[in-house]
Amino acid sequence: MSKLAEFREAERKLKEQLALLEKLKNDSSLKKELEFKDQLQALMDQYGMNLRNVINILDPQTTSEPAPIQHRRSRQLKVYKNPNSGEVIETKGGNHKTLKAWKQQFGAETVESWLQK
Repeated sequence: MSKLAEFREAERKLKEQLALLEKLKNDSSLKKELEFKDQLQALMDQYGMNLRNVINILDPQTTSEPAPIQHRRSRQLKVYKNPNSGEVIETKGGNHKTLKAWKQQFGAETVESWLQK
């Protein structure tokens, strides 16, 4: 895109944004919200409160504290025994090198049948 085309595009977008801004400035509901915000801020300053205090007063069930961290439960240990070689593998995931080789050689369904209970 040429510099002139880029400039014209930016200019067009700026005009659209200015028109939107002017429309919002004349919106009565925006004026009411701004007035409410200013009055609420003045009231909070007067009483030495912050937004969290106000929310806790108005809606005590809403907690402003972060949710507790939920830990994933550890994976269950699986033990596979190859009936052909007698080799035993203990793993918590499916990313075990020998287990992958077995699944490729004998098939995943067959290897899963080797799972010890």
